[in-house]
Amino acid sequence: KRRRMSLISVLFCFFQVSDVWATKFGLLLERKNTANDAQLSPPGEPLPTVFSMLHPLDEIAPVVCKPAGLFDGSRVQYVSDSTMKVVFTCCQPSILVSYDTVQGIHSVWALRKVTCSVGPSSPLHYSALHSHQSRIMTSSPGLHSRVHSPSISNMAALSRAHSPGMAAPSFSGAARFNTSFHSPSSRGHHGSLLCPNSPVNETTLVPEMEPILPDLCMEQLWSETVTAGCDREMSSQASKVFLTSDLCENRYLCFLVESHQQLRCVKFIESNDMSQLIFPSVTTIPAKDAEPLQLTDVSGCGSVFVSKVFVPGLLSNTFSLTNHLPHLSKPADNISTPTNAGSRHLQRLDEVDVMPSPVSELRGPNIKHHEASFLEDYSFQQATPYIQALRDPVCNRVTLELSSGTMLRISVPEIATSEIRAVVQVLVKWYNIYNAPGGPSAHAEWNLFVTCFMTLMGYNTERLNWTRNLHFEVPLSPVIAAKKARPSDGGSDEVSDCNIWSQDRNIYTTTACLTVLYVYYFKFNEDLQLDDYVDLYWRDYPSLICGFTESCLIDQALIGQVQCPSFLRAEPPCVLSWLSGCLRGEENQPFPYLPGICQRTRLLVLSYALYILGDENATSSDASKYLVKLSAGMFVFFCFTASLCGFVCVHLLTTGFTLKDLESVPFGVALPIREAIYRCREQPCSDWSEEVCLLIGRQDLTKQAHKMTLAKSKAVSLSLEPPPTTEADEEEDGMSDIIQEVTGLIWSQDLRVQEVRRLLQSSRPVRVSVVQLPEVSDHEYIEEKENKLLQLCQRTMALPVGRGLFTLFSYHPVPTEPLPVPKLNLTGRAPPRNTMVDLNSGNIDVPPNMTSWPSFHNGVAAGLKIAPASQVDSAWIAYNKPKSPELANEYAGFLMALGLNGHLTKLATLNIHDYLTKGHEMTSIGLLLGVSSAKLGTMDMSITRLLSIHIPALLPPTSTELDVPHNVQVAAVIGIGLVYQGTGHRHNAEVLLSEIGRPPGPEMEYCTDRESYSLAAGLALGMVCLGHGSNLIGMTDLNVPEQLYQYMVGGHRRAQAGANRERHKSPSYQIKEGDTINVDVTCPGATLALAMIYLKTNNRSIADWLKPPDTWFLLDFIKPEFLLLRTLARCIIMWDEILPNTEWVKSNIPQIMRGTFDPSEDINMETMAQAQDYITAGACMALGLRFAGSANSDAFDCLYEFARTFMKIMSFAGTAAVTGYYNLQTGLSMILLAMSMVMSGTGNLKVLQLCRFFHKRTGGEMNYGFHMAHHMALGLLFLGGGRYTLSTSNSAIAALLCALYPHFPAHSTDNRYHLQALRHLAVLAAEPRLLVPVDVDSLKPCYALLEVTYKETKWYDETTVELMAPTMLPELHLLKRVKVKGPRYWELSVDLSKETQHLKSILSRDGVLYVKLRAGQLPYKDDPQGWKSLLTTSANQRSSGVRAFKPEDISTFTSEPALVSFAEFFCKTSDGMKHDTLLLFSAMLYECVTQECPEMLPTYIAIEQAVGSLRRGDLLQTFPLWQLRLVVELWDSRMLKGPANANDTLLTSEFLPVMKNTADIALDSWLKGQNGRISALRSYMRGEVLSRDAQSVMLASFLVYRSIPCLRNTHSQLEGKTNSCSREAPQLRLFTLTFMCRHSPAVITTAGASLCHVVFEMSLLESCSVVESISSSQILYDCNFYHFILYQMFSSFLLYLMTHAVVLLKMKYF
Repeated sequence: KRRRMSLISVLFCFFQVSDVWATKFGLLLERKNTANDAQLSPPGEPLPTVFSMLHPLDEIAPVVCKPAGLFDGSRVQYVSDSTMKVVFTCCQPSILVSYDTVQGIHSVWALRKVTCSVGPSSPLHYSALHSHQSRIMTSSPGLHSRVHSPSISNMAALSRAHSPGMAAPSFSGAARFNTSFHSPSSRGHHGSLLCPNSPVNETTLVPEMEPILPDLCMEQLWSETVTAGCDREMSSQASKVFLTSDLCENRYLCFLVESHQQLRCVKFIESNDMSQLIFPSVTTIPAKDAEPLQLTDVSGCGSVFVSKVFVPGLLSNTFSLTNHLPHLSKPADNISTPTNAGSRHLQRLDEVDVMPSPVSELRGPNIKHHEASFLEDYSFQQATPYIQALRDPVCNRVTLELSSGTMLRISVPEIATSEIRAVVQVLVKWYNIYNAPGGPSAHAEWNLFVTCFMTLMGYNTERLNWTRNLHFEVPLSPVIAAKKARPSDGGSDEVSDCNIWSQDRNIYTTTACLTVLYVYYFKFNEDLQLDDYVDLYWRDYPSLICGFTESCLIDQALIGQVQCPSFLRAEPPCVLSWLSGCLRGEENQPFPYLPGICQRTRLLVLSYALYILGDENATSSDASKYLVKLSAGMFVFFCFTASLCGFVCVHLLTTGFTLKDLESVPFGVALPIREAIYRCREQPCSDWSEEVCLLIGRQDLTKQAHKMTLAKSKAVSLSLEPPPTTEADEEEDGMSDIIQEVTGLIWSQDLRVQEVRRLLQSSRPVRVSVVQLPEVSDHEYIEEKENKLLQLCQRTMALPVGRGLFTLFSYHPVPTEPLPVPKLNLTGRAPPRNTMVDLNSGNIDVPPNMTSWPSFHNGVAAGLKIAPASQVDSAWIAYNKPKSPELANEYAGFLMALGLNGHLTKLATLNIHDYLTKGHEMTSIGLLLGVSSAKLGTMDMSITRLLSIHIPALLPPTSTELDVPHNVQVAAVIGIGLVYQGTGHRHNAEVLLSEIGRPPGPEMEYCTDRESYSLAAGLALGMVCLGHGSNLIGMTDLNVPEQLYQYMVGGHRRAQAGANRERHKSPSYQIKEGDTINVDVTCPGATLALAMIYLKTNNRSIADWLKPPDTWFLLDFIKPEFLLLRTLARCIIMWDEILPNTEWVKSNIPQIMRGTFDPSEDINMETMAQAQDYITAGACMALGLRFAGSANSDAFDCLYEFARTFMKIMSFAGTAAVTGYYNLQTGLSMILLAMSMVMSGTGNLKVLQLCRFFHKRTGGEMNYGFHMAHHMALGLLFLGGGRYTLSTSNSAIAALLCALYPHFPAHSTDNRYHLQALRHLAVLAAEPRLLVPVDVDSLKPCYALLEVTYKETKWYDETTVELMAPTMLPELHLLKRVKVKGPRYWELSVDLSKETQHLKSILSRDGVLYVKLRAGQLPYKDDPQGWKSLLTTSANQRSSGVRAFKPEDISTFTSEPALVSFAEFFCKTSDGMKHDTLLLFSAMLYECVTQECPEMLPTYIAIEQAVGSLRRGDLLQTFPLWQLRLVVELWDSRMLKGPANANDTLLTSEFLPVMKNTADIALDSWLKGQNGRISALRSYMRGEVLSRDAQSVMLASFLVYRSIPCLRNTHSQLEGKTNSCSREAPQLRLFTLTFMCRHSPAVITTAGASLCHVVFEMSLLESCSVVESISSSQILYDCNFYHFILYQMFSSFLLYLMTHAVVLLKMKYF
């Protein structure tokens, strides 16, 4: 581990420091008062006492203050009061506490930086300015000039020298505050230079000073009030000051005054604009010592409560609680605010009996009897040790320091240990009961909690039998079953002394905390006569509540104090009813909630409003439509960019909701949320975070997001591991790192990858097959074999260039191992004896340094294997440096490769210097090109200086001439172009423009290989101005296009300007060019520079310059290879006109070559044939660049046709002789490279066959350069093992022009026309576009169907194609969307119209796209046609899918543990399992597997259990029916929208209709029966106490499931009307039915009609006593009305059956 180093600063002060305080801004220094302060201070103007230093390098500055007095509020002055002592500072908030030693009061100050209004020019308090012009200090120490107090305007007292350390070395810092003088000079005041310790004996001239500006200001916020009266004892300085907060998160500033043994707690709050602190109240607590703890607080909710803490084991025979008992003083109302709002809440602690224990208790003479046991003998306590102090607080632990010197470490108990902790936080009273002496047991905790709450509500718990005997049938505690309370568990006797009404609390404070206590809340509302609330809680727990018959036990006086808040509605809030109305489409009122408490309710309500109602603004601006806050709070605004399902998921995640939380939500409430999550699972967004993907259950997206996070932070490549190979295999060919699993999927039908490895391997001896003729001697035969080997070696030496492209970025090196470099084997084996053939025998002449550049290419190929995301550092690079000088060329290539893959930036500068000073040419070339490629387009100045040293044109004219090799200069020039690519840098462009035509110098300077240097200068110029076209800012005077055109066509050389004039003044003694331009040297570089500058600009005027001549005369003046370059340049300038057909290629040939020839004309057929072939090759090359990496079939067919044409021409000796074999082979090589560019990374078989054909040809004109071209084409065809392809960006085109320059070397040491090292720059054009699906479960590559949508362009409309991945994607800027298509895998869509960074990140990490196989499906590799899936198997059977499904085969289609276990234990035939139950469980399992929602299995089981309990009649609560009702209403809402929405719900099968029908039959059977239903309904409507039988539970179940509104006490209205014998009885019954029909849609069913029948039947039975007074016509009217209602209900029921006909038809399966 690295050790942190600390910087210690030594501070030198010019005064004695009494204390140092840390603040938010820096340090505060408090000056110590000395005896000679009075002598040094002017009269009435004391010295500052508090200073600040904000930085160790800053000077000390005085602190100013702003008192809060009425008249001094605007006065800003220095802190110079010697009676003020700082006792506490705090950083957050930035405050300071001071103590006045004279008045004995404490003050609180806000510490802030000085604003702009405080300074020497401040308009504040100008009266302190003196009118003295100048003064001279005399020897008298009493003649000081300060007359006023030290205001901020009097800056003469604080003056500073211009250079304190040097201008006045003898100046004592204290003198800067000792005296002041005023001068008319505007530069500052004059102060005397006096030392405080030595007298002044002579007159001193004061030097010129400048004022010291203060940095910090103290603004007074609060101060203790001074109590009048002579008997007041002054408070001592606070010994301890700290900040704390109570359970209500109120913050307090507490300071301990030991003289009064008081802890004074000053409450403070922040203002609304957070700009200042407000101190509304002060609380005084008797205390001997105090320490802040995290779990024990100083205040309760509104009132001051200090609780007793019993420490077990502390009270012993030798231990006392206190040593003295002084009288408790009344809490002081010393609040310095205008109002004294908090005083009415302050009570004497001896009245409320809440003294802290075992801290020394300060109480009056009235000691209660029940506490006397703690203080039995005062004299005994004097002899025993007592608690002296508290110390070392940590969390809830503190150390007690006794008077005997003993220290005890105690732990303050927690508030609660069960799940009720969230409810308890607002009730500090519970702390007293729970932690009373004796301590409750864990089983009695819930009983104590109930007793505490009932006491706080005003109940006399001693008179309540059900609070003394807490043994219900249903456990009330969420953790443990309630036990019978012991008498000793009741806590202290003070419970009955306090209730919530005595504290002016309203009903809201208590009821908000009792939402989980249905029983107690029911009783509470019943006593308060809230009938609707009573009915609500009776419906939820009818079996539990029916047994409570006790009458009201709350005192009427306390009930009269109840203040019902305005938000208390007549209709009780029920979240289930609100959600039900939301599902039915009803308009609901905003649901009330408590911020910070009802977070789950708030989340569910907003989620339903968002998903069910479709309100996208539900979670932001429109939240008030659905929620109403019951207290202060703020809504949290969210912003989403997805569908409604996405809104819900992101909203859940933002609020911290997880899948584990969803499991705790009831199944009916959770079903819409699960449905939204399921919809998101089917159609997710690709850019969702890992948390959202985890919420929706997409493991593939979770893993993808997780890997993306790693790639962003550490740039770690997540490539698939290649198959294990032996070290011998790895060293054999260097191509064993290609991922066989991926290539096996891409090319699964053949062994083309193995064939490519065979063609590109160079580490094994070649086969030298030469037949010895009889007339050939052995010596000649050996020479023939060696000559044959030399021809084969030309091919072997060209292989590394192609191998580097094939193995591109496929290897992750081990930091502790060197990079394996395959050998370049130039030996052979001659059959049949397999004898060794070597070139070192001396029989033939071998070119010197033949292997130099092949070794360089071999090193580059080995280095290009390293992936950009590998862990490479400078030490590892140096570690790979070979010790043998023969391997220096390989290491030079290795350095260049590290630059191409971006790792050379990690090489230390010292190592770069070391490599360059060795003077090794290859190393310099590789290093310069490597660092330039790594800094592509960055204009890095350090690299620029490094390159400029090797380019004479960039050095000053007077610089020392360096002997830089020509090839190194070429590499440096290309490096300038790479570093400044696309920047348009004027100076470099000007230098490079002149370097294209650099003339030869004297003494053979710049005379050899001039063509490569001129070409490099042209390529570099093109890269610097890449794509700028005519927008070359600041280069108008250079006339770049005209100058380049002159280099192309020739003419008089322009005079050199600037430094080049002297450099090229002397002509060459060997080459006589005169003042004309040698176009043979300058034309290639100028042509390509012009092409790159105007790349893709479609500038026709520039393109016309590059047209081939249209006359035979002009055609003779141009070399044929220059026609190739001109055609290529012209076509890439007119980029948009390139078309993939033969007509376009032939259109580039001049008209004079395409028509018929006049025999009379003297036409040179050789010139015409060569020109035509080179123009065709140039057009094909442009076509390859235009469609590079696209695998365009039209472009490939066009190029392949021309390749076959060229091969046919070569096959005829006569035709080939006219054109020339070299010219034909050059054109054919260019066409082959163009085909490889188009089909890059695809491994096309036709191109591979051509490459293999040319690989076998080693004789004749097939030289080293052509082999390099052919194997480069092979490498491009399998670029990166099929994982990479070519880009068509400007930078990629420039790199390809450098690498594929159409003039290849004739031999291995040829660099005349083109530097061989530039061939590797093709790597800069490579980009990863292979998308590899990987199964997230098996982590194996697999096939997946992709749907790729192209954007609309001017060439084609928006097009969608299907591709089977792994596949090479087109360029991303051409795509609109990439989608993983079903049904095998979960769908995933990547929208590229918004952003492409996500897909780029996937492709850069080997293209790994994690996919998840759907349940019941098999991979394409195992089931290509899709005939083996679960659904297909079921469809093939002649029975339903449920019966054909075999649960024992579940593991074949899903790996979900829950489903596998369920199938194992519940879906197999056994003795105790009924057949119907087995079918039901199998249906559940089938649904979960086919829908792939294993989380729905508990929902299926819960629905079945709820319906089964209802059918058996053993329900104890209606909560399961509430959930079933929500499920049915959600299903109905989907079905009523139409059949198209039937699949929008998770429950789409026959299961739910069957369960719904079973529940309806059970409730209808109860209504039709006669077993007490009439009496139960009569008792309910009368408001009587219901019996605890099944009828009451079934009645509550019916009311809940059928959504019947509250009917309590409505029977009294009916009875009153009928007793009056009026005609209003029918109308009243009509009103009752209308009310029910309006509030309950269930009455349209037969069950609703049955209920109406029961209501009428009960009404007639109750009114039988008055039947005689009703006429027969009235009874007939009633009967007719009754039948009319039944007719209307039957009609509605028929309509209901017709609406749900589709659902009923589905029931046939069961």
